[in-house]
Formats: sequence, C-alpha cells, structure tokens
Amino acid sequence: MRSRTPLIALLGAAALALTSCAAGAPPSGGDGADGVLADGKTFTSVISTDPGSLDPFVTVMSVARSIDRFLYARLVEVLEDGSIASGLADSWEADTTTATFTLRDGITCEDGTPLTATDVAANITHIGDPANGSPLVGLQVQPGTSAVGDDATGTVTVTSGRPDSFLIENIGSISIVCGSVIDDPDALAKGAGATGMFTMTEVVPNSQYTLTRRDDFTWGPDDWDPKQKGLPDAVVFRVVPNETTATNLLLPGEVNAALVIGPDNQRLKDAGLFHTEIPTPAGQFIFNQAEGRPTADQAVREALIEALDLDQMRQVLGSGAGTVPTGLVTVSPNPCRADVLTGFMPEFDAKAAAAALDSAGWKAGSDGVRTKDGETLTLRMIYSSQLGDAGNASAELAQAAWKDLGVDITVAAVDSPTLSETLFSTGDWDISAAPLTVSLPSMLVPFYSGPTPPNGTNFASIDNPEYTDAVTAASAKAGSEGCDDWGAAEQALYATTSVVPYANINRSTFATKSTFTEGDGIDPTSIRMYE
Repeated sequence: MRSRTPLIALLGAAALALTSCAAGAPPSGGDGADGVLADGKTFTSVISTDPGSLDPFVTVMSVARSIDRFLYARLVEVLEDGSIASGLADSWEADTTTATFTLRDGITCEDGTPLTATDVAANITHIGDPANGSPLVGLQVQPGTSAVGDDATGTVTVTSGRPDSFLIENIGSISIVCGSVIDDPDALAKGAGATGMFTMTEVVPNSQYTLTRRDDFTWGPDDWDPKQKGLPDAVVFRVVPNETTATNLLLPGEVNAALVIGPDNQRLKDAGLFHTEIPTPAGQFIFNQAEGRPTADQAVREALIEALDLDQMRQVLGSGAGTVPTGLVTVSPNPCRADVLTGFMPEFDAKAAAAALDSAGWKAGSDGVRTKDGETLTLRMIYSSQLGDAGNASAELAQAAWKDLGVDITVAAVDSPTLSETLFSTGDWDISAAPLTVSLPSMLVPFYSGPTPPNGTNFASIDNPEYTDAVTAASAKAGSEGCDDWGAAEQALYATTSVVPYANINRSTFATKSTFTEGDGIDPTSIRMYE
C-alpha cells in the first residue's frame, strides 16, 4: 500500500489542466533560430523545483506530472476546445456511470512487451480502490471505480464507483503504466514502466532528469506522424529555482523552455520568444478549518480577508497584469465558464475587520496583538516559492495588513515537496496561499470535501453540506448539464470564506529553438526542434 501523503496540484503547477493552446509562431528572428526543423536534438526544459516522486498513482504535484506527461500515455487527449482526440484508445463512449475504451493495435511498454486491455483495466481499478491510497480518488477516479479488460477485443469497460459528469475526460486522462509496475511504487517513483513517448534514463535529484525517445512510439494523438521532422531524441528537465537565472539561460539558447511568471516575463516577451499563454490562478487563500485552529471560525476568516486590499495584491502578484477571477476552474476544457464569484468577495475595510475580531472575542492587548481566553491570535501562512519575487511581495503585503489588524502572523515560502508535506501530513498551517489549478469542477471535490489527511485530500478540513449537496446534484448530470449545480457548489465555498480567489495570471512558458503546445505540462508529441 502506498503512502497517503499526496502532492497537490499547485501553480507552477498547475496543474491538473488537461490541455491548452500555444501562442506564437515557429522560431525566427528574435530567438536566434532560422525556423528550419532539426532532428537529433535534445529538448531541455527548466523546472523550478525537484519533483520528488514521479509515481503517477500518487503525485498530483504539477512539476512531477509534467514529467510523467512524457513517460506515460493516456487513453485520450482532451483538446483546448473540449473535444477529445485519440491516445491509447481510438474509440470510446460513456455516460455518467460507465465507459468503454477500445485500444489501438500495437501498443507496447518500454521493454517492448504488449500493453494489454487487462493492464489498462488494472491501472484504473488500482486507483479506484481507496485501500491503495491514491489521491486521484475523487479527483479523476471516483472511489470504488473498477475496470475489466478484454484482451481479445482490446476493450476496457469502466464502472464508476459513483456518478461522474466527466467520466471520459477524467478516466481518459490518467497516466497508464505498464502492468509489471502497477504494484511497484519504488519503480514508479523513479519513472519506470513507461507507456508514452519517452523513457527515463537518468535521475539526478535536485539537478536534472534525462529521458530518451522511444523508437517504437506511434500512438500520438489522432494522425500524429512518428516520422515527422523536428521531434527531439532526448529531453532533459533541469532544476533551476531562480527565474532570472532561467531567463539568462533561455535567451542565449542554453535551455529550450522555461516557465517564467515574474518580472522577467516581459523581458522574454520583448525579446520576441515563442511562448504559450495559459490562464491560471495565482492569488488564492484557503483556510485551515481543523478543530482548534482560529481559522475554523468563519468570523475570523472573514475579518482576515476584509483587512486585505485584494486589488493592490492582485496588481503586485500579477506584476500589473493580474486579472479578477470568475471562479475556481480556469484551464481548458473548463466546460462551465460562468462568473460565479461576483458578489461573494468581501470589500476592503480594515476598521470593519478589526470590529469583527473584537466581536469574535479576539481583543487587542497593549502591544496591539489580539488574544482570546489567554490565547494569542497566532497564524502561519504558507505559499509556493514558485511564485517568485511577486509572490514574496504579495505575501509581505498580506503579512503587514494582518499585523496591523493585531495578528501574530508568520509567512513562509516553501518548495513543492515541503508544501505537500505541510498541507497533507504535519497540518502546521492556518492559511495557504498556494492555489489549486484544475480544468474540471469535479477535480475540486476531494480537496474541499470528504476525508481529511491522512485518509483523504481534504487538507483544509472543510465540512460544508451545501457544497456536498450541490456536488451530488451536479455529478448526476452529464457534462455541462450540471453547470448550474457546479456553480452553486463553488458559491457555497465562497459564502463561508473557505477559499478566496483574488488573482489570475496568464502563465507563460517561453522557448528558444523549439515550439510546443502546453496544458498540464508540455505535450511531448507537440515539440518541434529547430536549428
């Protein structure tokens, strides 16, 4: 049985986004490339933190999943417009409780052995069994989901453990591993059992991960041509925590791709580099409602938000380009796309915030720090170090406002593994400013309801009957038919100040001598290398 300490999908992250589109054109001029496709190249992509475990059954940390994208194939590919393209499967059908996928012919594992329908079914059943501790339960695979494979016909029949509005998108997008490693978490942690375009050839933690393209990989989306020019022979993921360093490596072409969301973003745009544009949440507060935490009190949560000038924080975090969110789902296919947030954001009013804490029993002492029943209002906020200098500046604004309110507040920027450990294991936090990035409303459910760590992924210990009721209603309706209920579910979270999204940004991954499309990481089949 695997550890029940999951890794959360966070900015940089981000996400469990299924797809997105690329902006820009084939390299020319500004990035020093001549636009001629080239074979035999190595594509080097910067990642800002070590991914930790690569086990696709365990991790939902975006940096790890972005590497898994290269190693493990999926049954289908969900495109930016919500349409579905072939992956391992060339046909499929589903309602909200059952799905059938028919596999392509000739699919193999990294060792050349066939990937069978039975193997694929075993992947799905493994994840769906709560005893195996996968955080994908409730996120992409409903609890109790099982599957059966028919090797003679190449079909995989899935029975969902409970209704799922987006059954094809969710089941179809999980990473499929070879049957030989399904029960070997140590092997999967190192990226073994590849069914995708690349295999792992070298792992140097906190330094780089080297992958090699498989000559026998032919099952790219739809009519993808494995013999087309410009496909890379190898891929290197290089750990570079500092965005300015990454920018300085990218401009002369020492690396091919880097996610840059801070001030260096404009420098790269001014240089004319190819880049993708993906709208993602950057500013988001989630409050720990575990018993005994001051933030378990809604009055405290509301006061903390009232004390913040979220407009100012949005501008700082987004380097002047942050936008106002309309909901928690930002990334394609995002089937609902409605404004469900307007009217639920508290107004900035420091005096009202102070009065609210007074009413809640938190009185300011002679030193200005608030206490209640002899207990000091001491809080700890954590946020992702991947947010860079802009994230630091935004956190400092919040810290200053809360200190003025009388809160004994500490803030800490942490890397992705530490963030995961804090949220899902130690529980030593009160406010998380690390946003979740998802592409379907159903993906939020296990994070905002249900079992808490170590038995689940409801890391903020939220118990909101209105949210649960709306989710139940939405899940019984296929696709966008449930959008009104999904919207009501989000609003139940806003109404209780359980989560407060205040800033979105366009996340840009820049490239030299290469182009690609990007969603939950770069799509390996889309990479084209240039001289």
